[in-house]
Amino acid sequence: MLEIRIHGRGGQGAVTAAQILAISAFYDGKQSQAFPRFGVERRGAPVEAFCRIDNAVINVRSQVYTPDIVLVLEPSLMEAVNVTDGLKKGGSIIVNTSQPVTGDKYADFKVHSVDASKVALEIFKADIVNTVILGAFSKVTGMVSIDAINKAVEDRFAGKPQIIEMNKTAIKQVYEQVK
Repeated sequence: MLEIRIHGRGGQGAVTAAQILAISAFYDGKQSQAFPRFGVERRGAPVEAFCRIDNAVINVRSQVYTPDIVLVLEPSLMEAVNVTDGLKKGGSIIVNTSQPVTGDKYADFKVHSVDASKVALEIFKADIVNTVILGAFSKVTGMVSIDAINKAVEDRFAGKPQIIEMNKTAIKQVYEQVK
């Protein structure tokens, strides 16, 4: 089972990203779960959302404590919260940043920097990266296909063809950006 934790700030769409990721996995024939962890957070405060993906039925109903992958929507969260907390040794961190992520605390992990914000600003004219970073997730993990992500985006934004096409373009660009 692949367990994912998404770090974002309130209002950035971390919960939506987890939902789209879970739906994408379903379209690829996998089992999935998506859920948030809410407290008294407000817009701009650090929040977490979670997703599980497996080929078998998922019977676990707890929070994700030891993720395989961490997605970070906002680079300032790298210092504001411990994004490596519980991350399995050798696990991956996908960070929305134009800068390389370095430091001893990341030595045991595979860190992938993608400038999802740049792509989002070019396409949406706003720093909306929650769906965009899923392109990097697809490339890094191979767990969900771009086609499945696009279908989930079509479902989520049904009746908004321009939004759907912008998302598909942005997701593809970030997918291709990952080295």
